[in-house]
Amino acid sequence: MRQIILDTETTGLEPTRGHRIIEIGCVELINRRLTGNHYHVYINPRREVDDGAIEVHGITNEFLADKPYFEDIVDDFIQYVKGAELVIHNAPFDVGFLNHEFGLLTDAPGKVEDFCSVLDTLVLARQMHPGQKNSLDALCKRYFIDNSQRDLHGALLDSEILADVYLAMTGGQTDLTLTQRQDYLTAKKDEDGIRRLPESRQPFKVLQASQSELDEHAAYLKKMQESCGDKLIWQ
Repeated sequence: MRQIILDTETTGLEPTRGHRIIEIGCVELINRRLTGNHYHVYINPRREVDDGAIEVHGITNEFLADKPYFEDIVDDFIQYVKGAELVIHNAPFDVGFLNHEFGLLTDAPGKVEDFCSVLDTLVLARQMHPGQKNSLDALCKRYFIDNSQRDLHGALLDSEILADVYLAMTGGQTDLTLTQRQDYLTAKKDEDGIRRLPESRQPFKVLQASQSELDEHAAYLKKMQESCGDKLIWQ
């Protein structure tokens, strides 16, 4: 399963008012593991960046003056994301801007939805935590994700942070393999009405944590205890 965590920075808030994308940042997850295959680019928007937007992300007109135009990077970008599930916080904003950029091209490639599926982590967070703040910063605090470097918004940094948040939000048991799932579906229920995997199945492989992983886990628990101020119930 290939997922791309994506974020953009823009000249302003409304593509209908001529605002454009100035930065795209992506990180790749395959089977819920970061691969290190990142995509990052700054883009010359052919217009001025709003002062209010500069206060948010710090990207100036002078910095963007020598950067490529969207049409120069679009083929590489589509090749990178094509066929993946895009994971985006407040997806309508970023997808809306991307589709606007596509529409400005002479040879429009279609819409994001034509070559990617989209998962909105803001919608997911609101379902999981109704009535609570679900901004990226709020989710970092809730899931103990370090975002201390986030003085300003940045597409690549925010994508990396969102990847950690998404994995924490959707943590827990991963899916059974195809063979294990088929074994489960074909197994007969016992007298208590419980469907059990057959005894003849391949045993699960147990991987023991290394000492460095145990040390990292202990440090994480200590950080959680410092955050909540009380003794953790599982210590």
